[in-house]
Amino acid sequence: MLTRNLQKNSIPRSIATKDLPWNLMGGPLLPLPPIFVALRPYNSMEYSDPQTMNYGTLPSRLLTVIDKLPNPRAQMVRRSGRWDPISSQEFLRRVAGLSTAFVELGVKPGDRVGLFSANRPEWHTTDFAITGAGGVTVPVYFQESADRMTYILKHCGAKVVFVAGAPQLQKLLAVRGELPELEQIIVADAGPDVPTDCLRYETLIAGASAADVSSYRLRASQVLTGQLASLIYTSGTTGEPKGVMLTHSNFCSNVTDLGDDFRLDPKNDVALSFLPLAHVYGRTLDYIYIFQGAALAYVESVDAVAQALLEVRPTVTAAVPRFFEKIYARLVEQGSRNTGIKRKLFDWAMKIAQQAIPWRATGVPASAVLKVQWKLANALVYKKIRLGTGGRLRIISSGGAPLSKALAEFFWTVGIPIYQGYGLTETSPIVSSNYPHNRIGSSGKPIANVQVRIAEDGEILVKGPCVMQGYYKNPEATAEVLSDDGWFRTGDIGYLDKDNYLYITDRKKDLLKTAAGKFVAPQPIENALKTSPYILNAMVVGDKRKFIVALIVPNPVTVSAKLAEQGIKFASNQEMAAHRAVHALMASLVQSRRFTLSARALSSLRAVFSADRADEDETAATIRTILRETGRLIDPHTAVGVAVAEKETRDPSIPMVVLSTAHPAKFPDAVEAATGVRPPLPEWLANLDRRPERVTTLPVDQMAVERHILSASRAAHEGAAA
Repeated sequence: MLTRNLQKNSIPRSIATKDLPWNLMGGPLLPLPPIFVALRPYNSMEYSDPQTMNYGTLPSRLLTVIDKLPNPRAQMVRRSGRWDPISSQEFLRRVAGLSTAFVELGVKPGDRVGLFSANRPEWHTTDFAITGAGGVTVPVYFQESADRMTYILKHCGAKVVFVAGAPQLQKLLAVRGELPELEQIIVADAGPDVPTDCLRYETLIAGASAADVSSYRLRASQVLTGQLASLIYTSGTTGEPKGVMLTHSNFCSNVTDLGDDFRLDPKNDVALSFLPLAHVYGRTLDYIYIFQGAALAYVESVDAVAQALLEVRPTVTAAVPRFFEKIYARLVEQGSRNTGIKRKLFDWAMKIAQQAIPWRATGVPASAVLKVQWKLANALVYKKIRLGTGGRLRIISSGGAPLSKALAEFFWTVGIPIYQGYGLTETSPIVSSNYPHNRIGSSGKPIANVQVRIAEDGEILVKGPCVMQGYYKNPEATAEVLSDDGWFRTGDIGYLDKDNYLYITDRKKDLLKTAAGKFVAPQPIENALKTSPYILNAMVVGDKRKFIVALIVPNPVTVSAKLAEQGIKFASNQEMAAHRAVHALMASLVQSRRFTLSARALSSLRAVFSADRADEDETAATIRTILRETGRLIDPHTAVGVAVAEKETRDPSIPMVVLSTAHPAKFPDAVEAATGVRPPLPEWLANLDRRPERVTTLPVDQMAVERHILSASRAAHEGAAA
């Protein structure tokens, strides 16, 4: 077995690894009650036993890179229209000063400390300050709902919370009375209106000195690799969030076993951080960038990413598929606005990109003519596309959801390399990666020291040093997913090909079972539909039904531009949603993605859901769960244009109803009205109220809608039989 260790000297020689406790209850460093140790999986010695593998700790890895690879712009943040650098030494001074403050506030090894902030330098400063003191970082998403934030901080028993930004501070203060264990709040960049009982971050770090740095180094040397580093609360689709327990070894093994291949150059590489650091994906990738000495530029809002790409010109970054889908949709939208020779040139370049996919994306030999055409298209069009991302990206990691093969092929063809990977919060998170040997359509090979196998029912099982220790205060949930010999049940369905590349086909719990007892995997259908620039999002439901239903959110900008070519213009989105040409376009998109349209029926509809965010899969899974458990199909007030189709790729006997919407609207209210259950969706859905209504709402009788759909479905079956 290949074992790579970048940090052989990260643990002091005075602490002999042979003396490290396997049953970590022997010291005060872990806040785990004995019951969790009893349920904790004892992975085989070759994988996770700290006696045989030492990956270091988060603070030790930070100190190593600062000492060996100091960077004058270790952190970069945009202020007053310019990017200000923070050197490695200043970064360490701030970390040490804040860590001293935590210790003086009574934070002891094993104590949980909340971190409520967007992506900014203070996030990592606080994280390393907490873990360097032996504490446990409990991140809270910076736009988290008040209820969910309260649950997380109460469940983990946070004694101290660090918060950055005035909006976040006000949200925390509003629920402080519900957090009996919270003793102190440290606040950064919150303006003048800060309560006197809160401590200001700026004041705490102002006087940090060399003595604080020395004390930090000493405390960091006493942190053990098997010690709890963080509790990350997973969303889930039902029930309360679960706190995933990740140790220093969990994080650092992932950083080493994946990051070794990155080989970043501190002098030239610049990373862009915009995935929420409260989620493990962005957090672990940022650790890789930091521990390899690259400059790290922070972007607080996804709306600022486009500008940051142009200004920072990063060489590495990580994103979710939705990010690439938006880039592609924007590209097509801009191209569709061109006229004359510019439009012809754009259309020609897109055609050449499609023809060049086998060559550029998979290495299949191409003709001399195609190579010349590609070079010309590259000079005239593709180069401009790359310049829109800064022009220097060489490693783009994609995760968090499946990336459609067609989208990946397009970006590779125009010179933007996207490497799809796979993982979960419970695996710290990376299980497999396509870097550096990419196979488009797969999630890559398992990373070093991680084993993957497929269960008899197709579920993906994972074992390795990245696998979590369990769910905090939840032994029952832990026992459900962790076997006695250390295998983690991911809940995902997939397979390994002959070359050991992993392919994800769906979530086990999201498989739809029709009334006829046949299974349908919704994600491949959704991904196929979402590759169209005319579709913003798609979601498939239909468990225990005679048919499956796809809720489609068209892109009003690209759809309007497309139909304008036919001389069709709309005075409003309401008019567009009701137009037959739009329904025909949606039908053609369904057909073009290997679905056979069998019949069509129309209703007055309103939008159903939105997926403008990285957690779109969570939203879709939540909706599916509610619909499955309540047995209701759709709310009468959220009905959309209907089309019945048959799925060629899996089982032609299963009809599919396609519901197309004009734009997102008030989905939580609609689901509650239809099912009696209020969906536990992210708070961002509430913000949709601020958007203008895109479609008129007409009351439709629920039974009439379902009779209409069933009638269309029956007609489709009769037509197929004939």
